[in-house]
Amino acid sequence: MSHDGINPGRRNFLISATSVVGAAGFVGAAVPFVGSWTPSAKALAAGAPVKVDIGKLNPGDILGPIPAWRDRPIFVVKRTEEMMSRLNRRNYRLADPDSEEQKQPDYARNETRSIRPDIGILVGICTHLSCSPKFNPAIEPQPFDTEWVGGFYCPCHGSMFDLAGRVYKDVPAPTNLEVPPHFFESDSVVVIGEDGGVA
Repeated sequence: MSHDGINPGRRNFLISATSVVGAAGFVGAAVPFVGSWTPSAKALAAGAPVKVDIGKLNPGDILGPIPAWRDRPIFVVKRTEEMMSRLNRRNYRLADPDSEEQKQPDYARNETRSIRPDIGILVGICTHLSCSPKFNPAIEPQPFDTEWVGGFYCPCHGSMFDLAGRVYKDVPAPTNLEVPPHFFESDSVVVIGEDGGVA
């Protein structure tokens, strides 16, 4: 104990304890506040836009884990130069190569059905019975198609879609995969569920 009657050890303990309790209180108050910036699960299910980071997506890959918008899987694929060069070589095999049978955003009314030719963004639900097709980027013969040049295959009933989500002829799926509203906030962030400016 010091000469003036103050115990320095006790004083240091009280200061430390008060600091810890204060910091915990600050964090407790800050977490709900910061959490309020992100849409709630209810808002997301109702259709609130979602931001997706595609900065680490490699050419030829599909983004994983697969993001969801309105409780539907969203396929985000980075197409390679080879994939893009083969995209329209077999349009005669497609039921709707120009996407005339369904509504889609104006910026997706092109041969890649996308804002950026290298990035394909599609609702990952087969238009037949709402199964989820599998991404199969191989440019080689497959058991289900000897002329396969990459795309999406639904093993449930055999529907096939190319790398732009366009449906093949003579398969159960009646229309192309849907292109959701989206825009690029930056080169590495895409906002799905809302139309906006093209970055």
